[in-house]
Amino acid sequence: MARPRLILSVVGAAVLAGAALSSHQTAKPAAAPVIVLDTAKGVIEIEMHPADAPKSVARILELAAKGFYRGQRIHWVQPGVVQFGDPQSRDMTKESTWGLGGSGPRSGIRPIGVAEISKRPFARGTVGLAYRANQKAEDGDSQMFILTVAIPTMNGKYALIGHVTKGMAIADKLEKADPIKNVTVK
Repeated sequence: MARPRLILSVVGAAVLAGAALSSHQTAKPAAAPVIVLDTAKGVIEIEMHPADAPKSVARILELAAKGFYRGQRIHWVQPGVVQFGDPQSRDMTKESTWGLGGSGPRSGIRPIGVAEISKRPFARGTVGLAYRANQKAEDGDSQMFILTVAIPTMNGKYALIGHVTKGMAIADKLEKADPIKNVTVK
């Protein structure tokens, strides 16, 4: 009689272990963080890609949580690209220097310091970490761009930090000096 109990115990343990494995396997992966760009023209939601550019995404999430983007403006618009993230854009009298600023030493934050160049293509709706043309990719700091068209020449040159999931029609309408009410983490 001892044998049937042992067999039942082993079978019972295997069933319990199998149930634990299957419940673990069906667990949903953690959702990617989402930032909400609230502009005067509407709301844009951006799903972040921390696996592609962990330090860049962490920086943007940190700045958004601190209210860094509140009151800034869209500071650069070219065909296919909308850019924001320069605190100088809060001041219309400094328009000639928009695009040169970042989170800077006053905030206690320095440039990210690493080039997290993406292997993903830069398609419509891609959000990247911006840096000036005369700088290195590791000098990226607080500025982001949204592509309103695919720009393959950007492939392999920037950190892809996310993609627009809602509000692409709003991104299409943004113009230089449009106000940003806030950027928050959802």
